[in-house]
Amino acid sequence: MIAKLTISLTLPALLASLQAAGAQPTDDPRVADLVRAGALRVGLFSSQYTKDPVSSELKGVRPDLARALAARIGVRAVLIEHQAPAEVVACIKAAACDMAFLPADERAAAIAEFSFPFIQSEFTLLVPPGSAISRAADADQPGIRIVALRGHASTATLARVMRKPDVILEDDEDAAFELLRAKRVDAFASTRQFLLRTSANVAGARVLPDRYGAQLNRVVVPKGHSGWLAYANEFVEAAKASGLVQQAIDREGSSAFQVAPPGDSK
Repeated sequence: MIAKLTISLTLPALLASLQAAGAQPTDDPRVADLVRAGALRVGLFSSQYTKDPVSSELKGVRPDLARALAARIGVRAVLIEHQAPAEVVACIKAAACDMAFLPADERAAAIAEFSFPFIQSEFTLLVPPGSAISRAADADQPGIRIVALRGHASTATLARVMRKPDVILEDDEDAAFELLRAKRVDAFASTRQFLLRTSANVAGARVLPDRYGAQLNRVVVPKGHSGWLAYANEFVEAAKASGLVQQAIDREGSSAFQVAPPGDSK
């Protein structure tokens, strides 16, 4: 019988201990192909991480969890940077990425399977200085212009809950932010943690205190890899129960994330 995964160390201690031990690969047959490859390739898009300006190391909850999962398998974590979610889905489809982090929605449903969730995050709005919008409901009015990211879960939710404003789609966060900076739109819709970081670039810009939706983030594996999915599910549940996910949230310093409930929350 294959033993269940257990995680009891802090994230830095876990990675350090595995590196010190030579990061012996697991003999779990469910991930034997990843062990043979010697690496876990994880696709990330730009709102899922920040980059250290000196070392260029990717930081954030998803990079931390990707490294921890790779460490448990005993292989290198290869973090593959993309600009948009659609690029990550294409990476999975092309077999250029082994895993990614997305909510369970239609973007990857045809090509991928989804683990139990590990974090949940809020969708909200960033408004420019002097805006009269104080709550999300204030933006659901004719004539309001909201910029959002093409193919992003926050955009799909926005379309369901707000029918009155005009939604302008951009392919990346930089282009969307420039529209807000130039006051060509009334609000920028995205995840709270991304908007909190972005708001620092415009004096007086505000992230609204409430939300218009939320998402549950999961490990995404390509269809046909049931062993990877089972291994990822065990890792996710152990990481939530042990406090590892909370430690990753604390390291990022984000008040916008919460640890997802146990099991396969919807």
